[in-house]
Amino acid sequence: MITTHVLDTAIGRPARAVPVQLEIADGAGWRLLGAGVTDDDGRLRTLTPAGPVAPGRYRISFDTAAYFAAAGVEGFFPRVEIQFAIVDGAAHYHVPLLLSPFGYSTYRGS
Repeated sequence: MITTHVLDTAIGRPARAVPVQLEIADGAGWRLLGAGVTDDDGRLRTLTPAGPVAPGRYRISFDTAAYFAAAGVEGFFPRVEIQFAIVDGAAHYHVPLLLSPFGYSTYRGS
């Protein structure tokens, strides 16, 4: 299972309604696996069904331009894309994004 959580560190609150896409590397390109928007707590738990995922290289993309535009804020990064590798498909992978208008960071969460 792959989940995410977005926190807006500039305001100290979860980032609501951030559009997110999850893709898996497929040959020379990418194949869309799931998409949605973060909830009121900044979370998106439905990118993949509960249970194992296939090992491989994944990319999670956040449409930060849409989020900042809705908030009336000018952001420097219109899109954040994070690639990560899954070896153990039975594990839970949580990919949080800490976001501000002029920076971001991420890590493997639990």
